[in-house]
Amino acid sequence: MILEAKRLGFYVAILDPTPNCPASSISDHHVVAAFDDPAAYIELAKHVDVITYEFEHIHAPVLEQLERAGHTIYPSVASLKTIQNKYTQNQALEAAGVPVPRFAKVESVDDIRHWGAPANFGYPMMLKATLGGYDGKGNALIRDEAEVETAFESLGGGARELMVEEFVDFTVEISIIASRGIDGSRVIYPVAENHHRNSILDTTIVPARVSPEAMEKASAIADRVMEVFQGVGTFCAEMFVTKSGDVSVNEVAPRPHNSGHYTIEGCFASQFENHIRAIVGLPFGNVDLIHPTVMVNLLGESDGKTELLGLHESYRQDRSLKVHLYGKESSAKNRKMGHFTVVDATVEGAIQKAEQAKTQLRVIGV
Repeated sequence: MILEAKRLGFYVAILDPTPNCPASSISDHHVVAAFDDPAAYIELAKHVDVITYEFEHIHAPVLEQLERAGHTIYPSVASLKTIQNKYTQNQALEAAGVPVPRFAKVESVDDIRHWGAPANFGYPMMLKATLGGYDGKGNALIRDEAEVETAFESLGGGARELMVEEFVDFTVEISIIASRGIDGSRVIYPVAENHHRNSILDTTIVPARVSPEAMEKASAIADRVMEVFQGVGTFCAEMFVTKSGDVSVNEVAPRPHNSGHYTIEGCFASQFENHIRAIVGLPFGNVDLIHPTVMVNLLGESDGKTELLGLHESYRQDRSLKVHLYGKESSAKNRKMGHFTVVDATVEGAIQKAEQAKTQLRVIGV
C-alpha cells in the first residue's frame, strides 16, 4: 500500500510496534507503539488526512473516537467492528441474504453438544473464537462428541467468546478481492482458487478452476458483501464451493488480502493500488486479468536471521518469476516471509512453473 501511495506522491505515516518493521524503511513517519495504545492512534492521526489499516486486529474504540472527532478513516470503523467479530459478521451477512454456513454462539460444552445433535448441525462441526483468529488460529474442528471438551478448552472456552458453525463439505476454497469507492462505485477482481497447508494459505491460482456458474455466483456475492458493509477500500470475501455448485461466504477481511497478492503481476491495477485510489477518492484502475497467474507464499522454515535460498537458480529457470521478500528481519517457522508469482499463457503452464519454483525457493533462519 505504501509503495502505491508513494508512487502517487502521498506522505505516509505508520503505526507499528516494531522499530525496523518492513514498512518503516519506506514511510515518512513511524509511530513506534503497540496496536492497543490509544495515545499512539491519536499521535498518528495528527500527521495524516486519511487513516487506513492493513489488518483488522486493532483498537476499534479509539478509531471510533477519532472518527467522531472528524478524522477520516477507511474502511469505516462501523464495518471494522462488525467484521472483527466473526459472529456479528455472520449476522450481518445472513440478514442481507448472503449465504453463510449455519452458526450459533456457545458458552459451554453443553451448548456445543446441543448444536452437534443430528437434528441441528451434527458432526463434524467448526468451533471458532469470535475475535482474533487468523491462519487457522482460533479455530477447532470437532469431529465427534468425544472432541467437544478438548476443543472448548483449546480455544479458551469460558473466558473467550466462541461460536459454532456447521461444517461445509466443500470441494474448493475461493476468494474474491473487491474495492469500493467513496462514491459507492465498485470493482470486482477475478475469482481466485486457494489451497491451504496447515490452515495457512499456500497457493492461489487465477483464474479459479470452477464452473462459470460458480464464478458468476461468487462475483455476485462479493458485490453484495461490499454493499452490506458499505466499506471504502479493498476487501476480500473468502468462500466455499460445494460439489453441487453452491457458494457460501467463509469470512470477510476489510483490507487487501494474502490471496490477492497475485494482482500485482496478474492484473492491470493491483488490490493495493485500488485500495489507495479508493480511500483518496480517485477512480479505479482496470482489474482485468492480464494472464493466468499463480501466487505461492514463502513461509519460514526455521527460526533466526532471515535468509532466502534459491533465488539465482529460480530466476534463471523462469523469467516470468517475481519474488517478493517482505523485509522481516527474523524468520520463524510458518511465518509469512514473502511470496512469489509466476504467469503463463495457460493456468496449467503457470501451475507447472510454480511447482518448479517451489522446489528451489526457501526462507530459513540462520
